[in-house]
Parts: sequence; structure tokens; C-alpha cells
Amino acid sequence: MTKDNMIQVENLTKMFGDFTAVNNISFEVGKGEVFGFLGANGAGKTTAMKMLIGISEPSHGNATVAGYNVLTQAEQVKKNIGYMSQRFSLYNDLTIKENIVFFGGIYGLSSADIKEKSQAMINELGLHDMADSLVGSLPLGWKQKVAFSVALLHNPKIVFLDEPTGGVDPITRRQFWEMIYKQANRGVTIFVTTHYMDEAEYCDRVSIMVAGKIEALDTPKNLKHQFQVDSMNQVFLKLARNIE
Repeated sequence: MTKDNMIQVENLTKMFGDFTAVNNISFEVGKGEVFGFLGANGAGKTTAMKMLIGISEPSHGNATVAGYNVLTQAEQVKKNIGYMSQRFSLYNDLTIKENIVFFGGIYGLSSADIKEKSQAMINELGLHDMADSLVGSLPLGWKQKVAFSVALLHNPKIVFLDEPTGGVDPITRRQFWEMIYKQANRGVTIFVTTHYMDEAEYCDRVSIMVAGKIEALDTPKNLKHQFQVDSMNQVFLKLARNIE
């Protein structure tokens, strides 16, 4: 792993019995890069992400995340990443402040750090009037923004986002991507899965998985040029659906 690569994957494979869910994939992700990890349902992208965040052991191959081996140093991997799941990952029956305190404790932050980061997060999101509101009462877009911010509480080097904008309106999606860019500009590596092909255009580079394999990996501009199409949606259709 080079000093500029925060994720290094070599021949990573995951098998369930005779079924190969992830088939010998290799790629790297640099510091501060927004890396899109795309694929149709069942393509293997979620299985691959689970290996990278240290909750599923590879069958074969190697991967390092933030300098730690996902097989032999899974706990160190977990401590150095942020993660936001496809389904909203905070507690609906706690307030925004209570969620921040709870997850700050899980991340091992001191009481002083939690207090400081809590206030900074509330200020940055403009949540002063909602800080004591139950998370369950928030609109979905706000829930996702809070979840992303909580995933950053412990200053992780990498944040994994699993379809973070699913179900939210286009304006909120754009605001969420502005938050992603801000973190990338601060040097945080963003690894994101999405089924919105227009969002693939926002990534620095994109990989597209088909049937467990990475069939394309490049910048959106280069991929559109390679496949002689005008949009990432058309690239995806050519690869995943064999549509010309």
C-alpha cells in the first residue's frame, strides 16, 4: 500500500459454498478521493464493502484499509473508519444530542471531546432548534445528514457510505453531496455506493461491478469516452444490462 492509497485491494474474493459473490477484485483508493462503487442488486458490492469494513472475512486475497489488514486487523480497521448504512443507522427514540453522545462513547471519545464535537456539529448543520428533538421526528433528509456527521465524529480517515441518499429528494441529495465534497477537501476518503447514476458523475473515479467482478474502473469522463456514450447511466446499462 502506497502512502497515498487509503484502500488497497488485491484479488479479493468471497465465496458462500460454491457461489462466488465477489470474484478476484483489485483496486485502490487514494487519500481524499470520492470513489463510487456501483453495481446492480446482487452484483457483489455490498459483500465487498462488508469485507472492507472488517465485518466479513475474505475467502481469498488481501485488502488494507487505512493501513490495516482487513483479515488480521479488523478491529483497527473499524476504529479508523466511519460507516453509514443503507438504512438509517441512528436511534429514532433518542434525541440528536443523545445520539451524538452515545456514538461518541462508542468511538472512544472523551466527555470533553464529545461536548466540543457535539456543539461543532450542531453549529455546522444549523440544528440549534432541533438538537433536543427525537431523531425519529426528523425528515429523512435531515436524518441522513445527521447520520453522516455522526460517522465523522471520531475524525476517521475513510468513510464508507452505503447508498446514503436513497429515498431523499433531489435538493437534499445535492446538499448531501456538498457535505461529501467538504470532507473530501479536508482529506477524508469517501467510499460510496449508489444506485443513482447521476451521482456517479460526482465521483472522482467509479468502479462498476457485474456478477461479482469489476468490469470497469476509471473517471466518469473516461468511462463515457470509452463506451462512447453521454452519461454514466448509459455506461451502466451497457455493462450491467447488455443494452446498447
